[in-house]
Amino acid sequence: GFYTYNAFIAAANSFSGFGTTGDDAKKKREIAAFLAQTSHETTGGWATAPDGPYAWGYCFVQEQNPSSDYCVASSQWPCAAGKKYYGRGPIQISFNYNYGPAGRAIGSDLLNNPDLVATDATISFKTALWFWMTPQSPKPSCHDVITGSWTPSNADQAAGRLPGYGVTTNIINGGLECGKGYDARVADRIGFYKRYWDLL
Repeated sequence: GFYTYNAFIAAANSFSGFGTTGDDAKKKREIAAFLAQTSHETTGGWATAPDGPYAWGYCFVQEQNPSSDYCVASSQWPCAAGKKYYGRGPIQISFNYNYGPAGRAIGSDLLNNPDLVATDATISFKTALWFWMTPQSPKPSCHDVITGSWTPSNADQAAGRLPGYGVTTNIINGGLECGKGYDARVADRIGFYKRYWDLL
């Protein structure tokens, strides 16, 4: 398959602190959370899938049937002619305003070459880890949340955003999945997390 252990480790070695912060329980929590969130984003599972729905992460490399080119006007991160910035890779990075800074951080021109995220597994994992490790104001990084480095503001607390795995979902896709009551996508993310926690 496209996603390999070696590509994951090579990418992880580029991000100091990932999976190495805190005691063994914190390290395990972060790795389980990252694998769970990215497994949900790339899942090919279904309720009655062989070995269960949570055995089917890391199936898709790019968004299935993207609805747009995910290009928004930006002087800082301008879209390249003819390029589309739909979801690719483990975190399904999307939009030029994510491809641009991710590419800068990992040393790859992803605005002009967004397909690298779907053709180079190490770059693919690096974009996911960049998203995981980098705060995007006003949101903290998933890394800071899951390792306990983030302290919620009064507004966060009032909105129910408390330290833990749930806030990583809010960071990744909260506008679509959070604050609306039960959501099967959130339940799927939790199911993957429990699976990885048990495996680790």
